[in-house]
Amino acid sequence: MTVPGRRSSTFTRLVRHGFTDPSAAERLLEVPELAPVRSDPVLLDALGATADPDLALAGLVRIVEAQDADERRTLLDTLIGAKPLRDRLLGVLGASEALGDHLARHPHDWHALVTYEAADLHPGVAEFERCLADATDPVSLRIAYRRCLLAIAARDVCGTTDMAESAAELADLATATLRAALAIARAEAPADAAQCRLAVIAMGKCGGHELNYVSDVDVIFVAEPADGFEEGKAMQAAGRLAAHLMRICSETTVEGVIWPVDANLRPEGRNGPLVRTLSSHLAYYQRWAKTWEFQALLKARPVAGDPELGRAYVEAVSPLVWQAAERDNFVADVQKMRRRVVDNIPAAQVERELKLGPGGLRDVEFAVQLLQLVHGRSDATLHSGTTLDALAALAAGGYVGRADAAQLDEAYRFLRAMEHRIQLYRLRRTHLVPEDEADLRRLGRSLGLRTEPVVSLNKEWKRHASVVRRLHEKLFYRPLLDAVAQLAPGETRLSARAAAHRLEALGYADPAAALRHLEALSSGVSRKAAIQRTLLPVLLGWFADSADPDAGLLGFRKVSDALGKTPWYLRLLRDEGAAAENLARVLSAGRLAPDLLLRAPEAVAILGDPDGLTPRGQDHLEQEVLAAVGRAETAEGAVAAARGVRRRELFRTTAGDIIGSYGTEDSPAEEDPGALVDRVGDALTDLTAATIAGALRAAVRAEWGETLPTRFAVIGMGRFGGRELGYGSDADVLFVHEPRAGVDEQEAARAANRVVTEMRRLLQLPTADPPLIIDADLRPEGKSGPMARTLKSYEAYYRRWSLVWESQALLRAEVMAGDAELGERFLALIDPLRYPAEGLGEDAVREIRRLKARMESERMPRGADPTLHTKLGRGGLSDVEWTVQLMQMRHGWEVPGLRTTRTRRALAAAHAAGLVSTEDASILDEAWVLATRVRNGVMLVRGRAGDTFPSDGRELAAVGRYLGYEPGHVGDMLEDYRRLTRRARGIVEELFYGAHL
Repeated sequence: MTVPGRRSSTFTRLVRHGFTDPSAAERLLEVPELAPVRSDPVLLDALGATADPDLALAGLVRIVEAQDADERRTLLDTLIGAKPLRDRLLGVLGASEALGDHLARHPHDWHALVTYEAADLHPGVAEFERCLADATDPVSLRIAYRRCLLAIAARDVCGTTDMAESAAELADLATATLRAALAIARAEAPADAAQCRLAVIAMGKCGGHELNYVSDVDVIFVAEPADGFEEGKAMQAAGRLAAHLMRICSETTVEGVIWPVDANLRPEGRNGPLVRTLSSHLAYYQRWAKTWEFQALLKARPVAGDPELGRAYVEAVSPLVWQAAERDNFVADVQKMRRRVVDNIPAAQVERELKLGPGGLRDVEFAVQLLQLVHGRSDATLHSGTTLDALAALAAGGYVGRADAAQLDEAYRFLRAMEHRIQLYRLRRTHLVPEDEADLRRLGRSLGLRTEPVVSLNKEWKRHASVVRRLHEKLFYRPLLDAVAQLAPGETRLSARAAAHRLEALGYADPAAALRHLEALSSGVSRKAAIQRTLLPVLLGWFADSADPDAGLLGFRKVSDALGKTPWYLRLLRDEGAAAENLARVLSAGRLAPDLLLRAPEAVAILGDPDGLTPRGQDHLEQEVLAAVGRAETAEGAVAAARGVRRRELFRTTAGDIIGSYGTEDSPAEEDPGALVDRVGDALTDLTAATIAGALRAAVRAEWGETLPTRFAVIGMGRFGGRELGYGSDADVLFVHEPRAGVDEQEAARAANRVVTEMRRLLQLPTADPPLIIDADLRPEGKSGPMARTLKSYEAYYRRWSLVWESQALLRAEVMAGDAELGERFLALIDPLRYPAEGLGEDAVREIRRLKARMESERMPRGADPTLHTKLGRGGLSDVEWTVQLMQMRHGWEVPGLRTTRTRRALAAAHAAGLVSTEDASILDEAWVLATRVRNGVMLVRGRAGDTFPSDGRELAAVGRYLGYEPGHVGDMLEDYRRLTRRARGIVEELFYGAHL
């Protein structure tokens, strides 16, 4: 008798055995049906050993209550007397509520757990076929399937089979079930069955012999007409049989569903016919198939129907599978597919996603399949559809390091075991780790984690996921280093041929040179080599994610050769998370940025500074440049220092532009291309202005000391004045001066012109730094006129001789260096010219239109494609800029917003003033931004300016990557450019040449 207020001894024992609701368990133990066994300690010990003792006891009570008296006695006697049944039955009941429900509905099925013979321990397809042989309809097939599933689960939870063996048994049971379903479909439609030969090809995890408890069973159907039957009707019959097979397995009945049969991996997916002939399959794969379809065919395995036709299908498609790695952009396509899967995971689920999330099962599977496809073309030992078998074969062949393979094998087994137990509980298709404490406790205990199961489960799960995250991409690159390294005895290296295959698959055009670079970087026992061996597997992946991996690796070798002995360089790459990726992106994006970096490799430090990619403003730059000029002893030394600052800041700007365009693992690409264009334009303009200010100070100081005899200002024109400089732009300028008090005008003019000449000389001296070209051709009288004029001379010229095109050019005039007050007086002088009161007269408008038409016909380079020329072509920069400038000259006097040197700002002001519609303004802006980015991209890629897309395929692809196009999509890039500029040209025809301004 229990004393009131004190717990019973049974209650205490239940708590000790792991029951979470001992009061409910006490009540269940008191049901009359359990009277013969309730006091037997064997029962409580066995319940306590299950994943969920409460669930196991509740399930046992339901089963016992469902038996008649004789069967109940037999069950209870066997339960207490036979340990194998006890462990199996209670183990299943403690892990699976769904199988407990099945046993309650079909109480005699507990007998399926009694047999404990050799054949029962490791059944195959034949044994499962015998178990399903009596099924004649969908309902009886489901009951028989669950009976088999019961035995598989029992072996799994008791540890008789490991994860891989359980997955193989589930695949064998699926094979037997597909055969049984096809037999039922044939029996119900014998006429259809007689007309065709139909084979069922398993794909995915079923084809790979590694199925889950609850998963779609992916299949492809292939058929041929039987002898004497017409193909069209035979294929219709095969389609009906295939559809019937799918319904038998997938439809909901009183016994639920078995699993969905998914045929969407077939050619053309849901849009294609359900059944094809073998020749139709081959025609599709040879002409239209995408890379992922060959990846899927890795696991193709005939499982049901006509065995000869199934074998013929696999033999026919197999050679195509192992040629897939030779396709353009193969690795990029596979990796893009993986990224797309991750991107489609809802944000709220990504941390709990066991299969598809970062560090999940799919990472292991993708990595293994990628390596199989690359090396399987020359090594048949890799031709396995089973992930763990393929991983073992890759390790045995030296394609993957043994230690890496062992860690991935362990992680994959643990994650798959988690997935199995999560699905087994309710037999539902899910890959999400539960959030409920009770579910996590059951899951942890089912995996053998009995001490603090929730804490231990989370710790083990995160540990294994971290291993997968760390290794899954490096798995592809690390053996490339082993191929050129001195390995420990017994280690297997990647052969030179296999390494070349892998590098080719990554997009390297010269694998032999790449291997030489790897050897030079990573050989030896120095600390430098050790750090390089750690960095290179990751860097190789980033290089491969570019249009020119060879250039990236070569550039990295050059930078490392230059800086390898400095203590901070490798430490920066190793310890500053973003620095290594930023460097890889910059080195492999084209020629300009690496050329700038290699002239002064210490600038690599910019890439590790959190604010390092932010352009410096003009005031900051001018202060630094003028200080450097002041420290120099000669004009040449002064300007060399200024040009050194310019080179460093050019590198900062190009690096920021590249990384903003590509994005990194931690920072997505800039979504607004206009923001990138404005950032580059501002940065280059500020830098050019500061450099010119430095050159002006150096030229003056060399001959006149601190004060020039005449006040002097530099006026920016063109893209310089508009703050729209590109990487290949010259600096268009005007020079204005005003004699100081008491200085003769001729002396002042000589001084001003000597300063201009000296500035231009200094800025173009041959050095390692890029020259700065100053172009003064927009001055009055052009090349025939003096380089510098006084303010009065400008006033006289513009009053008497100015042409309309000169007024148009002055729209971009802005003070950039020298005497700011003089510069502002110059702008006040020209404002009436560029924003004439009451706007332009019709004669002036006609003249501008005539000049534009003449320029289009005469200045386009011979042979250039006008649809792709960014400056003078259809809908390009010139079209948009002249249209905006005409609006500025006609309406600037009355619309203050139009009085700006910037094209995009003026266009926005015109839109705000109602001069251009929202849609038209958006198209013109988008076209101008795109054309500007193409010009910048060409300069970044080729290292020299160009107004049209490159003709070289690799350079064109690199421009595409800069613009945000994935590998293999340069055709889309060109088509998008043509489509957008065609629309822009239509608007220009209306606004510039029409009558609606």
